[in-house]
Amino acid sequence: MREHGVLDRVLLVYEACIRKFTSKDDFDPALLTQSATIVRDFIHNYHEQSEEHYVFPRFRQANQLTELVDTLLDQHKAARRVTEQILQLAPNSRTDGDAQRRVITQIAAFITMYRPHAAREDTDLFPKLGKLVSRHEYDAMGEDFEKEEHKKFGEDGFEKMAALVAQLEEAMGIHDQQFTPA
Repeated sequence: MREHGVLDRVLLVYEACIRKFTSKDDFDPALLTQSATIVRDFIHNYHEQSEEHYVFPRFRQANQLTELVDTLLDQHKAARRVTEQILQLAPNSRTDGDAQRRVITQIAAFITMYRPHAAREDTDLFPKLGKLVSRHEYDAMGEDFEKEEHKKFGEDGFEKMAALVAQLEEAMGIHDQQFTPA
């Protein structure tokens, strides 16, 4: 699920937005809008829908990790609402103090939810998927995901999204930033 890499990088942009807001470091809120648009289009409307259509039903049918699947699905729904709030608040967040406070709260809520969400999928759900379905079905699911990606974003959809996030990182000043403590 390489899409989680795109999501992780958008979370880095979100965190940089919070830092810039709290330190009163001016930046173009369009960068926040563009980040949330990637989340809406690539994560919610492609990646999560693929999970909901192909992955989650396999666990329900096998009656395995159903509580986790329910939680992940609830988080998908909540994340879509939070993303819509970010998209609504971002344009005025530079000049409207209330919008800025509210967008910071929404970004923080998204990050707080999605770090463990993606980690649980990566460590608990996806590793077990290969045990629930045959190798053939697993491979077919991967092909279905890729077909959907190509349909929505073109042949190199993932690469396009990763490049867009790289541009956002660069614009926020975190593209080549080293995250290793001194």
